[in-house]
Parts: sequence; structure tokens; C-alpha cells
Amino acid sequence: MTRSIPRLTVLAVLMASAGVAQAATDITFWHSMEGPLGERVAKIAQDFNASQSDYVVHAIYKGNYGESMNAGIAAFRAGNAPDILQVFEVGTATMMYAKGAIKPVQQLSDQVGDPINPADFLGAVAGYYSSAKGQLVSMPFNSSTPVMYYNKDAFQKAGLNPDQPPKTWPEVAAAAKKLRAAGMECGYSTAWPSWVLLENFAAWHNVPYASEGNGFGGLGARLLLDTPLFKKHLTFLANMAKEGTFTYGGRGDAGNALFISGKCGMYTGSSGMRAAILKNGQFKFGTTTLPYYPDVKGAPQNSIIGGASLWVFSGKSEPVYKGVIKFFKYMASAPQAAAWHQGTGYVPITKAAYQLTKESGFYAKNPGTEIAVKQLDATTTVNSRGIRLGYLPQIRDIEDATLEQIFAGKITPEAGLKKMVSGGDELLARFQKSVR
Repeated sequence: MTRSIPRLTVLAVLMASAGVAQAATDITFWHSMEGPLGERVAKIAQDFNASQSDYVVHAIYKGNYGESMNAGIAAFRAGNAPDILQVFEVGTATMMYAKGAIKPVQQLSDQVGDPINPADFLGAVAGYYSSAKGQLVSMPFNSSTPVMYYNKDAFQKAGLNPDQPPKTWPEVAAAAKKLRAAGMECGYSTAWPSWVLLENFAAWHNVPYASEGNGFGGLGARLLLDTPLFKKHLTFLANMAKEGTFTYGGRGDAGNALFISGKCGMYTGSSGMRAAILKNGQFKFGTTTLPYYPDVKGAPQNSIIGGASLWVFSGKSEPVYKGVIKFFKYMASAPQAAAWHQGTGYVPITKAAYQLTKESGFYAKNPGTEIAVKQLDATTTVNSRGIRLGYLPQIRDIEDATLEQIFAGKITPEAGLKKMVSGGDELLARFQKSVR
């Protein structure tokens, strides 16, 4: 004999079941991508959300790299940290030594039963964001390296061959003179002065930036900038600034507008700048390798990565952690990583994404887009693996302020380098003491 169930009870059960089915786990992702890059990050989150119903990623812009890192640390201390925080590469050591604040990514992926394999990533990328044991501590995302962009239209007007860009620093200086003579407001400029003109300069010429393998070997690292090659380089640039062929464009990426607006003929900046040039530049441009000094034995070596990786904060729930790893694996899938690389200029972080891009014919159709990958595609040395120093953002501040004085003729390159080393070493000693 069957017993009838009241209609209201049935409706309540159905509604409750529907509510359970619709309850997705929210994941908060703070990032520093703006403009065209911010639009792409938002699209990645939207596409991931649409691809499944268990998790909803909320991608939120929190200011530039320095601002978002400070906001993330402050939020953790206040007990309301985001689940994922994008941190620029110079913040790697700070995050690694933030005891109890972060969950190492590879360890977390194993914990939730959805392993991430570091061997899937390009060696230069995985190596930078790995522990001494070779395990990923953060998730590679927007890895870049500096390249040199040049205005092909301006080259043609100045009588320079638009298909033969300068390869060496003397050639850059000579081309800059011709560009200025042809009416260009700026011959050469750069973004991220300390990253390009000091850190990558050292790796590109296979000389040390700091002791202890640029910091990878331990907390006792100290700066090694007060050397003849750095003095030669900054003297060279100071002379260009004095004659008006080198224009200082500001810290960070403030100088990007000089090139994108068409005022500057040559510009060293992040490979990730390509998306903004494509969208806003009103001229034909080319991409080539970083300049080097031909009398330095072994140069060029390889450039080092910049950009940022994704860090996971501790103290989150198991469902959140499972969703974070699912999102990371979605972003690193060959189609997604290849599309990000092709649309932005950031390097393809995985071997599969690089192979997929090559097979698609993208590099053949878009000359110069493989430059960044090729600059990184080398057997790295102790001098060119990268730089992992505590308080590196603050060290860069000292370097940038000093570079400004050098280019303005207010201090000699020799005195400036001593000032950088003195201020930087003081910070490194303080960081070493703070984590013991």
C-alpha cells in the first residue's frame, strides 16, 4: 500500500536539491592586468566559469604589481586574503619566506589529488618559480622577458633598413642619432630600467648581478653591480642621454607611451607589451633581441623572465583549493596557454603550448613573436637563471632612483653603482635577519 506525499513536501525537496546543485564554490583572484591584458584575464575567468558548474572565479583588478602585492599581504594579516594573488617575479623571495602565508602550488595539487607536473613547463619558467627541491611554489602565468621593439616606419624615414634592426649597443646609438636627425622626438628608451638595464643586462652578458648565484644559493647574497662592465654600460647610456639620443621614460612601464604613441624609434620593454602596441600603435613595428656589447665574450647568453606568477594563500577550505587547482590547470592547458601567448606576447609557459603555437604557423605569420621564447631557450648559467632576492622591489626603487640621477647628469655612473650596492646590501642584510 503506497502512501501519498504531500505536494508541498515534494516541492520543498526539489527546491532543496536544485539549491545544492546550483551552489558553486567562489574563488577570489586578485590580479594586476589592466587594459587589453585585463580584458583577457576577465575572459579566461569567464570561460572557465562557463566550462563547469562547480566553481566561480571572480577576477578582480587590484592595482599595479606593487599595489596588489601590498594589498594581498595586508589582507592576509587582516584575515581576509584572496584565494589567489598575482605577484610579480621580484616578489618571489618575499612570498616564499612568508611563513604560514602561502600554500606551495605543487604540494597543494598533490594534496587535492590533481597533480601539477613542473616538467610540463618551459625550463626557464618552472625553474624560477621552484623550490630548491624542484617543486613549484607558485603557478607560472604571465611570464615575459624584455625584447627590443622598433618603429619600422620611422626607420624607413631615417634611411635605416626596417628589416635589419640593431643588434649591438653601438648600433643602437648609431641608429638613434639617425632617428633624431630625421625628426623623431626620441631615439631610444626603455621600460623597467632596473629590470632591463641591470638585471637582464647581467644575464644577457653572463655576468653576476649578485652573489650566491643571484640569490638562488642562499640568503647571504649581496649585489655585485660595482664592476667594470656595469660602469661601461651606464657610462654609455649617460652619454646617449647627454647627446639626446636616449630618453628616460620613467619607472616601471611608464615609458611605454613613448613608443606606442610613435614618439620613440626604439624601445626595450616586456614581450607582454605586444598586445598594447597592436591595439594602440598606428605604425608598423618590428621585434628583435636585446642589444649586447660585441666585445664581451660569450654574449649574448639568455634573458631572464619577468611578469608574474599566481600564489595561493593558506587557511582556505578544501573545495576552494580543489577549484584553484582546476583553474590553474585550465589556464595552463595547451589551447589556453597558446592563446594567451599569441594574443599578448607573454611566452608560452608550457612546452605543449609552445609546440601548438609552432604547429599552427603563428610564428611564420607573425615575425618576431618567437623572439622572446628564443631568448629564454638556452641552457642557463649560474649568472642567467634569474634573480631571487629578498626586498627586490625595494632594491629596484633604489636602483631606479639612482639611474634617474645618472641619466640626468647629477651623479657619475661609478658613484651611482656604489650607491646602489650600498643601499641594496643594507636591505639584503635586513631581509636575511628577518627570516632567520
